[in-house]
Amino acid sequence: MSTRIGEHMTMLPHTDNRNFYRMDVECPARFRIEGSDETAGAIVKNLSGDGLLLWLDHEVDAGMRLSIVIVPGKSITPPLSVVVEVVRCYSLETEEEGNFAAACIIKDKLEAEKLGEDFP
Repeated sequence: MSTRIGEHMTMLPHTDNRNFYRMDVECPARFRIEGSDETAGAIVKNLSGDGLLLWLDHEVDAGMRLSIVIVPGKSITPPLSVVVEVVRCYSLETEEEGNFAAACIIKDKLEAEKLGEDFP
């Protein structure tokens, strides 16, 4: 993004070290921890070209891989199915027990034919 000042172009400062800008979203998702048959719900709070932030009801460990299906709020947008790796997970420190945020890196996109009927 740039701003025109007089006849000169200047770049606005970018202090974030991410490769892609994160977009704030509020989308429900279902996920499965790699190697598990159980699925759970989550909320995707932000999303970029290479990562996302999930709000979960329970803590997950850094390094875990999760298969996730993100369901957009509008039916004209198809669900997004990806494999992510948890970078860090921390408590949201709310009054309710079991609220965690998991910062994740997108590792792979899951094509519909790879999902199977039961996912998630």
